[in-house]
Amino acid sequence: MSHNIYELVANERRRSWWIMPSDERGTSSEPDPHPLDAVIWRALTGVQENLAEGDERARRYPAAVAPFAATRDTEPASFQSLLALVSDEDQIALFTTEELEPPPAFLVTRADSVDQMVLEDTGARAAHLSAAIVALGVADVPEMLALARVTQPGPFGPRTVELGDYIGIRQRGALVAMAGERMRIAGFTEISAVCVEAAYRGHGFAVGLVGSLVSSIAVRGEIPFLHVFSSNHAAIALYRKLGFSLRRRMHLTVLARAEAEANSGHSQHIGK
Repeated sequence: MSHNIYELVANERRRSWWIMPSDERGTSSEPDPHPLDAVIWRALTGVQENLAEGDERARRYPAAVAPFAATRDTEPASFQSLLALVSDEDQIALFTTEELEPPPAFLVTRADSVDQMVLEDTGARAAHLSAAIVALGVADVPEMLALARVTQPGPFGPRTVELGDYIGIRQRGALVAMAGERMRIAGFTEISAVCVEAAYRGHGFAVGLVGSLVSSIAVRGEIPFLHVFSSNHAAIALYRKLGFSLRRRMHLTVLARAEAEANSGHSQHIGK
């Protein structure tokens, strides 16, 4: 089954519009923002609202699930709501279409660019694998955390499995590869945590896992997407071979409480 992302978006009426005030919706000549432009906000006010912490101005996932957060807009009141969601030991990550300039209450600990890639045609066949793909769940979390620590696929916490379906490959009983679903909004599901232990790379495990997820997402009538650091050329090349294409380059900003960082004596870190 093949889906065209633009046909889906045209037919999808979103529950809320991000940033644009209600009194301007009917008069603005600007096109409606793409739903993936504000993917974190839309996920936490939509499909994954049951996981959200916060209020009508700022929301985040629980720290044990994912570090991602978003504001409804860039008004000071929204950043104040966001600040209330960040503990002294915590950091949050935001995806925005424009470079973020937070108020002084926040300290930027990382700023980077991320490619948001979308698979417009989900009709491609999954790669054949000699290794069996298994479903992963709560009982597998300790192994999943260990694999994530070794391979560094991105944020992965003890409750990340609550975000969606996760699958993996075992060799001699040990988990050596995994991938799963992270953020979800109406019509779109993100593929994330794609990782393979170094000793088992080159066997097509990542391709097989991503292909399996693409198939299951397509069955639901949804479009797969993912995020990858713009500097990770090897991963981008792999995803392009799988049919993903760049939709938009996003800004990643990781924030901490400025007062907490000053008290800890840690210096500001921006970049890789």
